[in-house]
Amino acid sequence: MAAKRPAYGCRVKLVAESFAWPFRGRRRSTWAAGVLCVLLLPVLFIPLLGYAIAATRAAEQDPSQGPPAWRMSASLLADGFWTALAVLLTLLPFAIAWDPLSSAFFNAGASPTRDPAMSGIYAHVIAFFALALPWGLVALLVLPHATASFAATGKPADLFNLAAAVRGVRRDFATWNVAAAAIVTGWTIGLACAGLLCVGIVPGIFYAILVSAHAAAALHRSGPHPSAG
Repeated sequence: MAAKRPAYGCRVKLVAESFAWPFRGRRRSTWAAGVLCVLLLPVLFIPLLGYAIAATRAAEQDPSQGPPAWRMSASLLADGFWTALAVLLTLLPFAIAWDPLSSAFFNAGASPTRDPAMSGIYAHVIAFFALALPWGLVALLVLPHATASFAATGKPADLFNLAAAVRGVRRDFATWNVAAAAIVTGWTIGLACAGLLCVGIVPGIFYAILVSAHAAAALHRSGPHPSAG
């Protein structure tokens, strides 16, 4: 039992380091650019996702350093494009199921009102939340390992190798479990607590992205071919 304590301590340390990593380096320009991309997310989501890969790569190479500086380049945009496509592919089955499930809720009378227009809205909202949880579980299962591998190799194929991502989870379930907990908690803090602390949801989302990048990087370092650092 005592032999397991160091490993447990390292995993708890990973969570704490992931929460603190966004504030290392004190690069105000990094946060300013990130907040701007989140604020203009419909237009700048590709650069934002590209930077998320750059942040994951930086945490893989030297986790003692803070988030990297923004360097707009063709490679950053390419990384963002491939990452957006990977996220879209995880969403696609649930997006396809959304309307049929909404119709099922509508026909079942799940809405608290009898007004047809409002009933349709309620049915779509209920279906959205019913599908959000399974999508989140799928995303947590495949995306952290996939993005960590892509950040390390630069090969887009690694983003879409679902079998390799699942094998990575099975190979070191404990590390994935802690990384997933850090990611979920980071997003909870970013979306909920940011408003309570009068920080705002926009910087909260960027904070969650950086926490996720650091946590995902740990999966690469725990793998059979860890990076330096």
